[in-house]
Amino acid sequence: MAAYFLRRLLLIIPTLWAIITLNFFIVQIAPGGPVDQALANVQFGHSTGIPGSVGGDSGARGALMRDNPGDSQYRGARGLDPEVIAEIKHRYGFDKPLLQRYGEMLWNYIRFDFGDSLFRSASVLQLIKESLPVSISLGLWSTLIIYLVSIPLGIKKAVRNGSAFDIWSSTFIIIGYSIPAFLFGIMLIVLFAGGSYFDWFPLRGLTSPQFDALPWYSKISDYLWHITLPVLATVIGGFATLTMLTKNSFLDEIRKQYVVTARAKGLDEKRVLYGHVFRNAMLLVIAGFPATFISMFFTSSVLIEVMFSLNGLGLLGYDATIQRDYPVMFGTLYIFTLIGLLMNILSDLTYTLVDPRIDFEGR
Repeated sequence: MAAYFLRRLLLIIPTLWAIITLNFFIVQIAPGGPVDQALANVQFGHSTGIPGSVGGDSGARGALMRDNPGDSQYRGARGLDPEVIAEIKHRYGFDKPLLQRYGEMLWNYIRFDFGDSLFRSASVLQLIKESLPVSISLGLWSTLIIYLVSIPLGIKKAVRNGSAFDIWSSTFIIIGYSIPAFLFGIMLIVLFAGGSYFDWFPLRGLTSPQFDALPWYSKISDYLWHITLPVLATVIGGFATLTMLTKNSFLDEIRKQYVVTARAKGLDEKRVLYGHVFRNAMLLVIAGFPATFISMFFTSSVLIEVMFSLNGLGLLGYDATIQRDYPVMFGTLYIFTLIGLLMNILSDLTYTLVDPRIDFEGR
């Protein structure tokens, strides 16, 4: 078994390499990169940090806007001094050949050196460290609540299959599943965050400005006070899938012969359900844990982080994509992919804990 998981860990390396390589070369041919944006800033008179590139000085700007034939590969380069173009390319590292930049990126990523942001005065690793706790908090709390509610609910629905409780609970979770997270978030803001009715919860950030000065018990309450609405907005659509998966798994196991035999022996219904059925039925539920966590961690986090002003990885990656901040883009992609692959391995480990009969090595 140890050899199997060692192979899975080693498989992370070529998987990361393939994903990063594919995205690197796709991004390189996409228009509107950082050099294009810097050239556009020069054209429209915004500061780029290059001497003479501030639009307020008409003489300096006139020196930049020469009758250049426009032979550059960049769309915004027409009419600009070639020296200015070369300076902008050098600043963003685009004066090097493509394969050299690719090789340097791979070597740096092996050492977890993601470089510096092109548009923020901070390293990519520092930005990720600042954003990661927010996304992890949102993802973990959302996943925990979904599992704590969906698994008992799915078991009860399986035991009372076809009853009024089963029908009404299915109706409510399907309605929740059909409501987009951002729409439910807006409703929470309007109702409980000072929108039009109550001002019970804060609208911005994960903690209060005076958080560091609070005693430890007040820090806990302050944190929970801030995280309540974002977590509620995130989990609203997450109950349906796991609840129905749990219900169907238990129904499938309850109808099997070993359950009939256990009941015929006079075993208590709870012992049959939780001593025999639970272990087998939970395999499919555990298999869905990585997908649930990753969806909470990445997919839903972007809109929720924007709405509630949470500086997490989702918002960081979104801003980097809009700004074409390539170091931040690839750094967050690297972290996203690594976490996803590790979660898949964790899922296999949990398989073996729930059912020791599973032998991945033998397979």
